[in-house]
Amino acid sequence: MPEVHFEVDVDSPPDEQPGANPFNRWHPDIESVVSAEPGDRIRMECLDWTGGQIEDNDNANEVRDVDLNQVHYLSGPVEVAGAEPGDLLKVTLLDIGALNDRWEYGFTGIFSQQNGGGFLTDHFPDAAKAIWDLDGTYVSSRHVPDVHYEGKIHPGLIGTAPSEDLLAEWTEREQKLMDKHEEDPSSIPDHPTGESEPPVANPPTAEGALPGEASGDAADRIGEEGARTVPPREHGGNCDIKDLSLGSTIYFPVFVEGAKFGIGDLHASQGDGEITFCGAIEMAGYVDLQFDLVKDGMDKYGVSHPIFEPGHRGPDFSEYVVFEGYSVDEEGEQHYIDSHVAYRRACLQAIDYLEQFGYTREQAYVILGTVPVEGRQSGVVDIPNACSTLALPKAVFEFDVSPDGLDESRDRGQITITDDPL
Repeated sequence: MPEVHFEVDVDSPPDEQPGANPFNRWHPDIESVVSAEPGDRIRMECLDWTGGQIEDNDNANEVRDVDLNQVHYLSGPVEVAGAEPGDLLKVTLLDIGALNDRWEYGFTGIFSQQNGGGFLTDHFPDAAKAIWDLDGTYVSSRHVPDVHYEGKIHPGLIGTAPSEDLLAEWTEREQKLMDKHEEDPSSIPDHPTGESEPPVANPPTAEGALPGEASGDAADRIGEEGARTVPPREHGGNCDIKDLSLGSTIYFPVFVEGAKFGIGDLHASQGDGEITFCGAIEMAGYVDLQFDLVKDGMDKYGVSHPIFEPGHRGPDFSEYVVFEGYSVDEEGEQHYIDSHVAYRRACLQAIDYLEQFGYTREQAYVILGTVPVEGRQSGVVDIPNACSTLALPKAVFEFDVSPDGLDESRDRGQITITDDPL
């Protein structure tokens, strides 16, 4: 086992960790707290993305009330010796797992439309929660019965630090989007409108900022300028790619000396899209990593965003029920080659289908967010409809989920839903 280079205490607040504190903003001035040489293998432990705000209970109000100003909590940064702007940082995911001696559950949240939202927030405006049991790489839930499978374990958030120039570019372009939405909310296609819609972007804010080990003026500057961790960007970030799993190798652009690598938001499993926003099975855990460098790799290979080579370790599914969606929204309005609308319709078709087997719509939504479903842009040239597909693996269910198995319909309970929506 590689030596632990970043340790966490899941029973302590994020800003009171026994060693170095994690960080929750991207900024070039965040101090590196771990060092590595090219070729080194290290273990890093990670808090769950909320820093312990969601517990193993049946209280969905925890999801409703999550403080999103303080997420995500990342371990690191790691300074890799010799890494310079223009290089590629090569990171191999050797092993990932839960902290079984300290953390034995995972959680999934349907976020309130007024606090986070999600891919189908206009259909599921209220907060809900499911708790999962973690048994090695296998998962099951008291809130989603008759589902048991090997998860697609991976880090949801992984990347390198931005340069000053790149950070300023992020802030400027995201602010322009927010300004555009404020001037004309209807100018942002497919974004929920009304008094309770989620924001279109999250600007820097000092509220809830944890700048790692920085203090004084440096900490204040990081809080005021640091990029929020919610989206993916050129450096990696919150990509939520389920296939960045065991054995994967990722090549990250390097923008600052030492690369300042960070990682967190570990998932026991997830479907393509993490469609409930907190759609994965979230957990605290560990990651074993190997670091290498490709000098001048950005120019040599024409890389300005991360690229990766997936690992080849399970789960391996071979039989699916596949749902199709097209660029026609729920109101019957035709959109032009819109894969976002098409994938949403495929998801809604799958939810309608799973209802016939006794699941509630909330349970079905959680299934699609956590099971390693395969989402595809299956057609993008046949005007006016894009065709998106969602493939649901049959083996994750403890009954026949194909159309031939419709006699399996029965009451399968419900996940926990908030008792007092915002």
